[in-house]
Amino acid sequence: MTTSSVPDVEIAALDHAQIGLKPWRWPFAVERREAIDRDFAELQRRRSAVWNGRVLLLNRYIVASGVLQGTCFETDYASLCAWRAWKFPDTGVHNFFAAAALQSADGAFLVGDMASSTANAGLITFPCGTPEPADVDARGALDLPGHLGREMLEEVGIRLSELGAEPGWTMVRDGGYLALVKRLMSPQSAEALCARIMAYIAGEQRPEFTGIRILRSQADFDPGMPRFVTAYLRHFWS
Repeated sequence: MTTSSVPDVEIAALDHAQIGLKPWRWPFAVERREAIDRDFAELQRRRSAVWNGRVLLLNRYIVASGVLQGTCFETDYASLCAWRAWKFPDTGVHNFFAAAALQSADGAFLVGDMASSTANAGLITFPCGTPEPADVDARGALDLPGHLGREMLEEVGIRLSELGAEPGWTMVRDGGYLALVKRLMSPQSAEALCARIMAYIAGEQRPEFTGIRILRSQADFDPGMPRFVTAYLRHFWS
């Protein structure tokens, strides 16, 4: 494990990530049910695109010899939102997700502005999202590349098959967040790639991103970027 230049953030290069789904009764979601439902109703009132679907959270993992092995469990999105809003009261659980560090042919990285109707309104981030039960294969294993491909197609309209992919993953852990970042390389310039994504966004009825930003150095960072994004890029550019 490598400690990054950002306090409390850890970064590790992974060859593989092996995560299985196992049933588990999350005490937090059971014991605080009424407060969770009450808070989620208020969130839905403010953010029209938010709905209470099913998601996966990580509750056990180890990293050894370049491999992350872990187990995840299924819960409802309302519980995830409350747990995050209340500053991760159950420290044994992680909001894990695959994230696409989308890099243009001229070396820039692209991030998007989350729409005001989403739960993550105001964030400026890589294409990413929390895994869902549909991302688990018939063997009970999380299809991490499939999950990443779904997020890319939904958020920026690009298929993984169109891009070059760096082997393995970069794990960035920031408190209750655990991002598994994959660098994806486009043959297009940053400006052409940005224009393509913006054209896709314009054709969507409820796009998750409302704008795209081009990052060429740390001077392009914005306070709205989560630490996993800036920590990953600092590490990459170091």
